[in-house]
Amino acid sequence: MNTESADILPPEAELAVAWSPPKVRAAFSILLQLDRRLAKIVSRTTEPMLGQMRLAWWRDVLKQSPAQRPRGDVVLDQIGALWPSREESLIAMVDGWEILIGENRLGPDDVNAFAGGRAAPFVSFAGQGDSAAGSQRAEQAARCWALVDVAVGVSDPEERALFLEAATVCSTARGRLPGDLRGLAVLEGLARRALRNDGAPLMAGRGAALTALRAAIFLT
Repeated sequence: MNTESADILPPEAELAVAWSPPKVRAAFSILLQLDRRLAKIVSRTTEPMLGQMRLAWWRDVLKQSPAQRPRGDVVLDQIGALWPSREESLIAMVDGWEILIGENRLGPDDVNAFAGGRAAPFVSFAGQGDSAAGSQRAEQAARCWALVDVAVGVSDPEERALFLEAATVCSTARGRLPGDLRGLAVLEGLARRALRNDGAPLMAGRGAALTALRAAIFLT
């Protein structure tokens, strides 16, 4: 059984959580906690089969009802409390991260499939009473962040270019995000800024906090 405690989120994620409306802050935080956990599995994987097994554990327990799941993992326990009946979107996120595990070079289809899987929970978040347009806008924002965030850590120049190219397409989206996704607006704003800086880290430089502020105000 997985018994890990909650991770410390990266600064941009902490900022996004802080900007989230109080009524959804805990659910948004636990989504980013799960994403962080999956990212760590992928980044630490040296044997693809072992990484796939670790991701399969998450996929399997998310398919179970909350009452059937093992207890003691902070992230999993909070998913049961804060994400009931929305686990399919979390499983899509697991599937998205699994695409990055393997020995073969990634192609455009792989990159887009990863972005769609990682964005799925944010679309689910937006679907809580919002319009189809709101869900579509949420997907574009989440894809932009998902792609730029990963590109920062990709060492292969050709694969890095694929992530940034796909992110550039998503970054052309216009319109406001649903109010509950103010945290995603912050992540998107920081991702767009990083994209303009050739894929620099999202919080690099002195203007990151101001970018987050503007995104929180003008993108929701």
